[in-house]
Amino acid sequence: MAQSDQARSVILFGSPRGSGLRLLLFVLECALGVVAVILVAALAHWSGRLLPIAELLYLLIVVPTALLCGFWQAVIVSLSAVVAQSWFSVQHSELSMAASPANSVTLLVFVLVALTVSRLSSRVTNHAREAESRGGQMEDLYEFTRRTLQMDLHVEPGPQLAELVHEIFNLEAVAVFDADLHDVYTAGFWNLDPQEMAQNVYYFETSDDDPETGIGRRVVRLGSVPVGSLVVRGDTGPLTNNAIASLIAITFDRYRAFANESRIETERRTEQLRATVLDSLAHAYKTPLTAIRAASSGLGEMGRLSPGQAELVGLIDEQAGLLGELTNRLLTTARLDAGEVAIHVAQVSVGTLVEEVVAALKDRLASMKVAIQIADENLVLSCDQELMNMLLTQYIDNACKYSNFGSTVTIRVLVTGPEAIFSVHSFGPMIPMSDRERIFDRYYRSSTYADRAPGTGIGLSVAKRAAQIHGGYVWVTSDEEEGTTFFAAIPLTTERESA
Repeated sequence: MAQSDQARSVILFGSPRGSGLRLLLFVLECALGVVAVILVAALAHWSGRLLPIAELLYLLIVVPTALLCGFWQAVIVSLSAVVAQSWFSVQHSELSMAASPANSVTLLVFVLVALTVSRLSSRVTNHAREAESRGGQMEDLYEFTRRTLQMDLHVEPGPQLAELVHEIFNLEAVAVFDADLHDVYTAGFWNLDPQEMAQNVYYFETSDDDPETGIGRRVVRLGSVPVGSLVVRGDTGPLTNNAIASLIAITFDRYRAFANESRIETERRTEQLRATVLDSLAHAYKTPLTAIRAASSGLGEMGRLSPGQAELVGLIDEQAGLLGELTNRLLTTARLDAGEVAIHVAQVSVGTLVEEVVAALKDRLASMKVAIQIADENLVLSCDQELMNMLLTQYIDNACKYSNFGSTVTIRVLVTGPEAIFSVHSFGPMIPMSDRERIFDRYYRSSTYADRAPGTGIGLSVAKRAAQIHGGYVWVTSDEEEGTTFFAAIPLTTERESA
């Protein structure tokens, strides 16, 4: 017997709710079938010509009854057809109704036909219902997709997603766990703790559907990486739950991408504003600094100063010089970022370039040993001499600040393919791996170096930008035993004439 027929029988005979109406409908369907059988039997025996095909006429009644009403109605109609056929046959012969051997066979055939037709009808009906249900689920998924694309990504997506799933799919309760924000968002009524349930689904990666409780659990994955979880209670199928979890993962990814874009844009605007302010301040500082240095130089040349006064004047002149150097560095940094520095390419002797930078920093290098190693003394580089001077100055000055007292600062220049590799090696505190990429960012100072020497975090960013203008790049290596080395790879030939 088909499952739908069994359910129908339970409804007709076992359900206390509306059982009288259903029983009346069952009796009416059976009565219509029986009346049709009696009419066909009477007509067949009255005319006489339809007797040979009477069983086929009965079958034409049994089949629609099984198709439209159900198996038990068709069985009763089949039984009435056998009884009617037997009764009219008895009227024309001496045989009794029970004695006719064809009755049992006819009844069996009718019952088998009724069973087959009812099963086929039930299957077709179930398929139709499933197709209708899938169509409804597809509409719901389409609506959910459309609504998620219209979500406001300026706020956390979790609460919006939980409400949308609860509303669109008409579920009893929904819980969405965002692993990145480590928060659970719920909608509907939960008689269990949704917080613990949703987190357990994520941490233990359990995806299943419980038909008894109607709870579906899904790990929300972006590719193969878990990013959250979904727990629902209601009438949804496994495929629908999978689709909802996938759409939630996509929404999480869109939210994070949008947040990253917003953060990058904010940082870019902040950096532009910062560069503009620094440029303005540097220009504003130059005039008073020039006056201070001129006044201190004039006091020194006047003579008749006591030793204490002369020392103070020298200190003023020295610190004004350092402040002037920092101001020039800020101006150069702002111009490099704005692309306002014109690059003048010329043929520069690498050996002469290194010697000039070392000579300019001789006071800073007084407590250090300096070793210069140039692979080719006749090496000529096509570059902007001022920018390369600035790059090497930053590297060597950085080594002076942070290397161990009395250690050796080694300056090397090698040629590798189409590039000249400049490096400055020193012994000092190791730079952590996490700082080696960010150490070239403006204003960033390694946690290892922050308390060792004063600094602004600008110098290495200037060196990086100078290398990039030439089409080169920079990096650093650091080891407790081998020391720290800053590298700059510069093309031997620079094609750009301006930046």
